[in-house]
Amino acid sequence: MSSVLALVLLVLVYLLALVSLDPWDVALGVGLAAGVLVWARRTLSAPSAIGAGVLVGRIARFPLFVVAVAREIVVGTWQVELVVVGVRRLSRPGIVAVPIGDRTPAGLAATALALTLSPGEVLVDIDRSRGVMLVHVIDAHDPDAVRARHDHFYRRYQRGVFP
Repeated sequence: MSSVLALVLLVLVYLLALVSLDPWDVALGVGLAAGVLVWARRTLSAPSAIGAGVLVGRIARFPLFVVAVAREIVVGTWQVELVVVGVRRLSRPGIVAVPIGDRTPAGLAATALALTLSPGEVLVDIDRSRGVMLVHVIDAHDPDAVRARHDHFYRRYQRGVFP
C-alpha cells in the first residue's frame, strides 16, 4: 500500500508543478513516478545503502541546507544586481578551481546544483584528474576566499545531507 501512496503523491506533485490535469500529463507523471520509485527501491535496498538512522539525520538537516542555499541565492542576486545597475564594477570575473574534497558523486551533484542556482556562479567543469570543480564566479579577485566559502558551505550545511 505504501508504494501506491508514494506513486500517487509523486504524481500529484508532478501535476501541481505543471498545473495540469491533461490525461497525457497524468500518464507521463505516472511513468516518471514509477521510474523514480523503482530507482529508489534499487538504490535504497542495495547493500551499500545508508542506514535508517543516517537517513533520518539527513532528512532532519535538509531544511537548514535549503535555507543556506536560499541565502546564497539572495546574496548572489544582490551581488549581480549591484553590477547590473552600475553600483559595483565588474572587475575580476574568472574561473576558480574549487577542490572536490571528500564529496561523493551525489554530493558533487548537489554542490553543482546549489552553486549554479545562485546568480554570479556557475559550474564550468569537473576535473577529476586534478580533483577540482572549475567554477566561474563574478568576482574572482580572491580565489582563496571563494574556495574557503565553498568549503565552509559544504562542511557546515551540505555534508550532513549530501556528503
